[in-house]
Order: sequence, then structure tokens, then C-alpha cells
Amino acid sequence: MPGKIACIVLAAGRSMRMGGANKLIADIDGTPMVRRVVAAALASKAAPVLVVTGHMAAEVSAVLAGLDVTIVANPHYATGLASSLKAGVRALPSPCNGALILLGDMPRITKEHLDTLIAAHTSDAIVVPVHEGRQGNPVLWPAKYLTEIMQLVGDAGAKRLIATHAAHVREVDLGTNEIFVDVDTPAALARLRRS
Repeated sequence: MPGKIACIVLAAGRSMRMGGANKLIADIDGTPMVRRVVAAALASKAAPVLVVTGHMAAEVSAVLAGLDVTIVANPHYATGLASSLKAGVRALPSPCNGALILLGDMPRITKEHLDTLIAAHTSDAIVVPVHEGRQGNPVLWPAKYLTEIMQLVGDAGAKRLIATHAAHVREVDLGTNEIFVDVDTPAALARLRRS
């Protein structure tokens, strides 16, 4: 089963709250943020790893040079997150038992986190990481739910689908706050670098 789980890294956003800088190519401990995220995905049991690009696509792709990933261009990235999710799902290989949806601005997620979620995969359960009662990211979606992701519109992610299918959510406590750490502002980036 693990070899049948793909990983979609969302790296198309416009970094609107970053004051014009693209957070995904910001340096974290000597490595561009999105490259750290993608490296964790590649080290995990997920395969293949797809990276959805949009805003500053050439720059994001450049910092991923040499990595064994499939770049998926999303020309509609400005319409919001749903278009990137759909671009990634559309590019999945067949057959595929499911997909981890990993945000490109979560550089503290490790291969161990991803492998723990993959180990919890079933054909029916949406695998959601939790810690101290809170749900975080990334989320592993079994193939049966991918058609519903393709119906999303606008700047909404798949969070509402988790609520819709609450009876089929399998929470996995990863024992870390890293599942909540993403970078949306210069202050958040500074905090991340200090940590």
C-alpha cells in the first residue's frame, strides 16, 4: 500500500501577506523552504511527488532543480487554492490509492511524519494529523474522495470535506506542533528561522 500513495506539494500561491516576497524560495537553515518540504516528501514512502506551481513558477522550479519530482503547472493559480488542488489531483498517476496533500510552506514536516500518516492509510479513511486536540496538515486523502476534491472552487481547500466526512476521518496524533507551522507573514518567517 505505501508505494501507491502519491504526494502533492502545493507551491503555487502568491504569498500575498509576505510583502511581495515569495516565501517558498525563502532560505530556511540554508535551503529554500519549498526544497526542504519536497525533500521530506521524496525521503518518505510517498511516490511519486508532484509539485504544483503557479506564482513565480520558474523561480520555484529552479530551486527544485535536480530533485525527482513532477512539476505541475497551474495557470489558474490566481483563482485560489482549489485550482491547485485540482491541478495536482488531475496529474496523479493511475492507479493511485491516495494522495498526501502537503503545503509548500511547512518546512518542519519530516519524512517520519509523512510515513506515519501513510502507515495509517486505508481505502476509506481520511488520515488527519492531530496534536493536543487540534487538526493540522498534511492530510492523506484516499482515492475515493479525490473526485470530490475536483469539485472544489475558489480559495477554499479541502477542509470542508473533512467536516462532511467526519465519520470517516482517522486522526493520527503526531505528537508535534509542526503540523500547524506554516509561513504566511514576514513575522512567521522570522519566528521559524529563530526556531
